[in-house]
Amino acid sequence: MARHLITSAIPYINGIKHLGNLVGSQLPADLYARYQRGRGNEVLFLCATDEHGTPAELAAAKAGKPVAEYCAEMHAVQATIARGFRLSFDHFGRSSSPQNHALTQHFAGRLADAGLIREVSETQVYSPTDGRFLPDRYIEGTCPNCGFESARGDQCDNCTKQLDPVDLINPRSTISGATDLEQRETKHLYLCQSQMRQQLQDWIDSKADWPILTTSIAKKWLNDGDGLQDRGITRDLDWGIPVKRGDQDWPGMEGKVFYVWFDAPIEYIACGAEWAEAQGQDAQSWERWWRTDKGADNVTYTQFMGKDNVPFHTLSFPATILGSGEPWKLVDYIKSFNYLNYDGGQFSTSRGRGVFMDQALEILPADYWRWWLLSHAPESSDAEFTWENFQTSVNKDLADVLGNFVSRITKFCRSKFGEVVPEGGEIGAQETALIDALTTRLHAYQTFMDDMEVRKSAQELRAIWVLGNEYLQSAAPWVTIKEDPERAAMQTRLGLNLIRLYAVLSTPFIPDASAAMLAGLQTDDADWPEGDLGAWLSALPAGHAFTVPDVLFTKITDEQREDWQTRFAGIRT
Repeated sequence: MARHLITSAIPYINGIKHLGNLVGSQLPADLYARYQRGRGNEVLFLCATDEHGTPAELAAAKAGKPVAEYCAEMHAVQATIARGFRLSFDHFGRSSSPQNHALTQHFAGRLADAGLIREVSETQVYSPTDGRFLPDRYIEGTCPNCGFESARGDQCDNCTKQLDPVDLINPRSTISGATDLEQRETKHLYLCQSQMRQQLQDWIDSKADWPILTTSIAKKWLNDGDGLQDRGITRDLDWGIPVKRGDQDWPGMEGKVFYVWFDAPIEYIACGAEWAEAQGQDAQSWERWWRTDKGADNVTYTQFMGKDNVPFHTLSFPATILGSGEPWKLVDYIKSFNYLNYDGGQFSTSRGRGVFMDQALEILPADYWRWWLLSHAPESSDAEFTWENFQTSVNKDLADVLGNFVSRITKFCRSKFGEVVPEGGEIGAQETALIDALTTRLHAYQTFMDDMEVRKSAQELRAIWVLGNEYLQSAAPWVTIKEDPERAAMQTRLGLNLIRLYAVLSTPFIPDASAAMLAGLQTDDADWPEGDLGAWLSALPAGHAFTVPDVLFTKITDEQREDWQTRFAGIRT
């Protein structure tokens, strides 16, 4: 049994996420976790809320709540929505946890002992109007690289270039809008990433199987300009993990906290510790996933994220892990995604544009969204959500292909043989050809899923559904029964067993519909098809009872689509 550690980029706490966030990390990570569990492998799937830094403070201030209270409430909201989308996290943690406080301070101490942290007196932006230093995300302005007018003080969302607030043209405070900003001196800690350039280069070069999107971004950041730059890891904020060197105070750093991008990736590890505590288990249970000296050397670790998160996961976080000198598990594969755009523009949490996860669940069940998002995942390029495409995909793929097959064969069986699997005779040449075609498609499906080719996996799964429809249309048991009832019974028996096949193979994509199919068949046998598929497709024996399931997928009408287009055309407040 293989062991798979899977993490999704942890979402910011500042509000409910949109569908672009979902398809860029959490949903494909869930797809892979469900697939690996289905294949009988041991999986630990972790995610958490990213609760420190400027976004949390700004969102809490906007909500008129203390930041700790706001974060606790929003964690509960995000956890509820994640369950609504059937995201099967083994644990959904919090970067504000005591475990993350301790681990972040531990890593800082180890890095300092290794000579990889230096103190820097630097000039930062200060706002007299706000009476405080303005960290990166408290400042917006025009990007000096691409001219984007809403670039943040740490990175431009448009061109992904790493920035410092002093680089921005016409900077302004995001708190008050003030433009009378000053530059004042303050002291901070820097992670000496430049000292680790060759080590990081060698590590990235060893990952020949990574997606081009991941490696191209990593190498661009590694070699851009003067190469890998040292990066500040502390901020002048009230909310965050206090700067300590292990469990010792850090002289001169009183009142400062660690920069959110230093502590947030460490939460992946801390989340494992949170999971163990929640399960009533000891440290060994999570260390076997995260420390190579405790058993993690035989773990495959896969991360899922949007392309904007790649630089920190390929450079800064690995620099922290490698620099500690301790046997922590490094990521084996990073699956990164481009952006999903919305109806001619961009999804945006900060600007409230697009369909958000809670709104999506209000109008349709999770499987509708899961199928469209995964079958249109922005892998090789940016993708775009349109209501017309969504309607077409749901109606043709889910309702006309899968739902229609399940409905036709179960209702036909009920009308001619009752609600039991009929006996019938031996399969013939037509059925053997179908099983051969299904076997070929199944192998392709498994290969694409193993390789995390999300869209190709969806295409193969749909092709497997189509094979059943084509067989049913060609075999036409409703015609056969008039002349050869025994053959019609065999065709029907095979059709019912195909429903079970579809339920098992479709679980990673549409878990609710899969559960409904298995419930209709009155079986909880969801073992993955291994070996002879023909034998597997006779597992439901003659006489086995079933019930005709409710309609799996209701078609989206033109009136519904037009209503939703209008409803979500504006900006969410």
